[in-house]
Parts: sequence; C-alpha cells; structure tokens
Amino acid sequence: MGGHPPGVAHLLMVRLTLASLLLMPGVALPVEVGEQAPDFTLPSTTGEPISLSQFRGKQHVLLEFYVRDHGPT
Repeated sequence: MGGHPPGVAHLLMVRLTLASLLLMPGVALPVEVGEQAPDFTLPSTTGEPISLSQFRGKQHVLLEFYVRDHGPT
C-alpha cells in the first residue's frame, strides 16, 4: 500500500476486509429492541434439532453463547 508505514497498511487492509464482510449477502443484521427474533434451528445438548419457533408464545427463552473450547480469547 504505497507510501504508508507497514502498520498503517495492515490496519487499512483489516478495515477493508471487515467492511467487505459486512456487505456480503447472508450476514445477519442486529435485532432491534422490541423486534421479534428470527427463527433458527440448532442442535440441542442431546443432539436433536431444536428451533426457536418451538417456544414462541409458550415460554421465555434465554440464549447463552459461549466459546466451545473454553480457551483464552
């Protein structure tokens, strides 16, 4: 990246990469407060598929995301 110090060139490349990822199709947009969450299906702790829509209107749902390998981040 002509004329920029190596650190600046790297930072610019990272910014361009992140910006391009945001513009890719299939990237989820954030859900606004009060908006209904989109349906999705994932494997349960027993391996069976489970969907958010199975609970809609029946009970509250808490989603907890964690690092699978529990290694340092």
